[in-house]
Amino acid sequence: MTTDFRPAWWLPGPHLQTLWNPFCRKPPQLERQRERLWLDDGDFLDLDWHGPHDAHAPLVLVLHGLTGSSNSLYVLGLQQVLAARGWASVALNWRGCSGEPNLLPRGYHSGASEDLASAVVHLRAQRPMAPLYTVGYSLGGNVLLKYLGESGEQSQLQAAVAVSVPFRLDQCADRIGLGFSRVYQAHFMREMVAYVNNKQRLFADSGQGERLSVLQRLGPLDGMRTFWDFDGRITAPLHGFADAHDYYRRASSRFYLGEIRTRTLIIQAEDDPFIFRHSLPEAGELAPGTEFELHAQGGHVGFVEGSPRRPSYYLERRIPHWLDTLT
Repeated sequence: MTTDFRPAWWLPGPHLQTLWNPFCRKPPQLERQRERLWLDDGDFLDLDWHGPHDAHAPLVLVLHGLTGSSNSLYVLGLQQVLAARGWASVALNWRGCSGEPNLLPRGYHSGASEDLASAVVHLRAQRPMAPLYTVGYSLGGNVLLKYLGESGEQSQLQAAVAVSVPFRLDQCADRIGLGFSRVYQAHFMREMVAYVNNKQRLFADSGQGERLSVLQRLGPLDGMRTFWDFDGRITAPLHGFADAHDYYRRASSRFYLGEIRTRTLIIQAEDDPFIFRHSLPEAGELAPGTEFELHAQGGHVGFVEGSPRRPSYYLERRIPHWLDTLT
């Protein structure tokens, strides 16, 4: 096994690498069991389990990215290959991402490490004898690294993998507004506004006037075109941040990397269309147990290899192999 990634020749450039998975990949077919984890604040997270029901089988918690879910194809693909190795996995849906709105005005965001902490505590109680690992993609990777830095020696994880991480949220908010990346920005804006709209309808239809008023006080949802717009008007006030600058500073994982005490692998592409090259951390910022794997190509959560007839996915061979070396 080597760590060399050979980009698919038929997907030249970062955008085709990025877009292949969500738009062209055949979805893996998995049988999963859903569990609802109730949180201390009365809200919930939905967890989708796959793999052996074995108290000792290694368990991997998988975290999706912004506007994704446990049905994101990179999540399904990883769960499939882990099961083939005899490992169990559980895909976490961030608040409101499992197909129904969550119950509180607040939602999820790039710094929601408290929800990850709740999931980790729950899984440790459910499978106390199983080694526990976590893999996070994009937003999920940022939350994961922030959690690891905050928890230090107390992460309760044996190891972690983060992929295509937006280490500096402020700089990524700028980057995604440039060139073709504005297409991604427009997509995210539509999805995030719909997320809030759906919750407003739920509160209105169920007569939850107080919770509805919390969202209505944020102002109209039209006219938001950038992450700075949305995070300044919605994310920050809804989650206790002073403004978008405060949110980006407190939630960006780059500021937590040095405090990580869990074995960690980070996989990034230099041509990621969401992330400036200068947003990536320098070697001196990383904790001793962190490996930083930087590829020239790969896009954002892309890393597609193989031929047009038989595409393959580097992340789905690299991540299980790296975790396997630690057991």
